[in-house]
Amino acid sequence: MNLISIPLAIQVVIDDAGWWTGRSSVSENGPWRTGINRDHHPLDYVAIAELGKQLGMRPQASFILSEWDLTDRLRALPDATYLGEKWRNPWKSSPLLKEAAAIIRNENRFIEVGLHGIGHEYWGNGGVMERAEWHDVHGNMRPRESVIAHLEAFAEILEENDLGPFPESFVATAHQHHYGAGEKGLAFILEQFGVKYHSLPFEGMPRSKQPESELFGFDGPLIAVNRGADLIFWDVIEPEVSGKITGPICGMHWPNLLHSDPERNGEVVSRWVKLLEPHQNQFDTMLAANTAEGFSQVVYHSEVSFKADSSGCYLDFSKLSGLKSKPPGLLNYFTIKVKNNVRIVSASKEIELVENGQLSTKEYKTLVVKRKNDTNSAYINWSLEGN
Repeated sequence: MNLISIPLAIQVVIDDAGWWTGRSSVSENGPWRTGINRDHHPLDYVAIAELGKQLGMRPQASFILSEWDLTDRLRALPDATYLGEKWRNPWKSSPLLKEAAAIIRNENRFIEVGLHGIGHEYWGNGGVMERAEWHDVHGNMRPRESVIAHLEAFAEILEENDLGPFPESFVATAHQHHYGAGEKGLAFILEQFGVKYHSLPFEGMPRSKQPESELFGFDGPLIAVNRGADLIFWDVIEPEVSGKITGPICGMHWPNLLHSDPERNGEVVSRWVKLLEPHQNQFDTMLAANTAEGFSQVVYHSEVSFKADSSGCYLDFSKLSGLKSKPPGLLNYFTIKVKNNVRIVSASKEIELVENGQLSTKEYKTLVVKRKNDTNSAYINWSLEGN
């Protein structure tokens, strides 16, 4: 009976926020940036926030922070930039940084700062640029001491610009990552800095183990969610937005949200809103409020089974209860949608139900299910109107 769903949550993940220079300089031993023919503007951050406001969600923007370095501290980290020990940040005195930082702080409910990297690439082998910052293209992690130094520098640059706490979410630069590499891998280092979630395309990724499903996996202590393929090529600015979102992430790169004229960014934002908004109201999908809720919802969507009939619904949590260790990022609540001809009578003591009236519609009620313990099952008693 199609009376209940555990909807698939869709989170927006935007790569390469944080650059100020738009043009890539690969031919000059520099990094891949956003690849556009203009520099970035504070209004480009307004675009991210506006997308979040119109959709009622907090998009994840994964940041590159080298061009936010106010003190040229990256001279001491020569593998992080193309200038090595000669690094001088050309943007450090620009008033645009303070203007953009204020937008990021003031619009914090609609911009989630994620970890992407410092300089996007790696210059540790004789100062020659290699892809990418955290792993090479064969899945070999950069030297551990370098990885930790990059993460520490990211934290320091965040703090000196007052951009908020260290991110809980991560997107590997160039999507180069070794999945399931064990305690010596990147996932366990990231956990030490407070990261709980990461996303990348699962197809073709180097791996030492298989993900738990096509949608997600537990990469050590982190929840990893399959990004799949983006709808728009990475450096296309002011795109005509079209296509079908089939997985838990609507991935894009920053130019895909922007216009050549920053004053007209809102035109592109509106195109994405038109594409994404219907997913909030479909019975089997929803838009993620943020990464923590969205990625947790993906796990519950995949791992919780249920059987429903005219008298109620049995929820089976045995796959989650059987985990050797619970990932720190897995929240103890998730969302269900129940058709409006269902009247909830009661629920077993293992769960608590709270309606989210803002997301309920004429077709269904939206309920938050809070798990009170790690038992294997719970039951929702209901009756059907007209019975």
